[in-house]
Amino acid sequence: MIRPLRWETGGGLTYIDQSELPGTVVWVHPAGVDEVVDDIRALRVRGAPLIGIAAAYGLVLAAQSARPADSLAAVEDAADALEAARPTAVNLRWAVERVRGCARGAQAAGASVPDACLAEAQAIRAEDEAMCRAIGRNGAPLLEGLDAVLTHCNAGSLATAAYGTALSPVYTLLESGRLVHVYADETRPLFQGARLTAWELAAAGVPVTVIADSAAGAVMRRGLVQAVIVGADRIATNGDFANKIGTYQVAVLARANGIPLYVAAPSSTIDQDLADGDAIPIEERSPEEVLCPAGRRVAPPGVDALNLAFDVTPAEYVSAFITELGVHRPPFATTLPRSYAGTRLRAGIGEP
Repeated sequence: MIRPLRWETGGGLTYIDQSELPGTVVWVHPAGVDEVVDDIRALRVRGAPLIGIAAAYGLVLAAQSARPADSLAAVEDAADALEAARPTAVNLRWAVERVRGCARGAQAAGASVPDACLAEAQAIRAEDEAMCRAIGRNGAPLLEGLDAVLTHCNAGSLATAAYGTALSPVYTLLESGRLVHVYADETRPLFQGARLTAWELAAAGVPVTVIADSAAGAVMRRGLVQAVIVGADRIATNGDFANKIGTYQVAVLARANGIPLYVAAPSSTIDQDLADGDAIPIEERSPEEVLCPAGRRVAPPGVDALNLAFDVTPAEYVSAFITELGVHRPPFATTLPRSYAGTRLRAGIGEP
């Protein structure tokens, strides 16, 4: 199982540079929190849960780089920069606020701020892996007996501490000797499905077929897939959710073809402050990512592009949310509160 981020005693933080995949596996060793911020913005480290984990360790680097008397101030400054790095994924803010709170508590108690930050970052990473394993166990029965599923973007091991969210049920079935074929949308403009999802599934021995984003409807109509499963970057309390751009159209196509749409995410992805998806901030990225995919310009000079990184899918298109606490079906305003995030592992989700 790929673990794309680790903390090495004496060596600090290291993670896979996902912008180099699938060609080369390059491990990045950021020297400080500024590099972590840059890597999150540049998608060298990406995936809603993973950027939260990376940010947590980034605060450790900030605390360790300052004089003991200045360590809390360094954490406060770094926290603001990290939260601004990518606005849509709520896990980033959630993890940063957890570590920031521990730093403040350590300062008030006269304890070591760097040690408190490191302990909390380690806890966040361990919790994420345990939650992803639980998501896999809870979601696997929904895919049992299916020939194939469709996924969009990358919500696998590369996007989390390990196992992934949307792909965790696939890996859970694989561990018990059952294969589910995965159709992966290429996911333009940065091709996370073609580059990342296909790479990690192939490495794990899961049969995977990459399709053009525009082929999703045809694949559904032909009966090649029996379900859609995706991750999420932020979930409102009514069940509206933000995910990689293109998810909304996949959801509409799934409804039109009578195919269930499952959303797999840890409970930390639920934003308890949002009643619906209208208030979810949508990141806009450089037009060059659309105009020059893979570094080659495909549009005429002088033409502009709108590059929305995410879209919001209304709750009405969701068949169920899969979290570490179980499968949550409509009405989501009633069922999702059972999965609201806490700050520690709940009983049962840390099982191996």
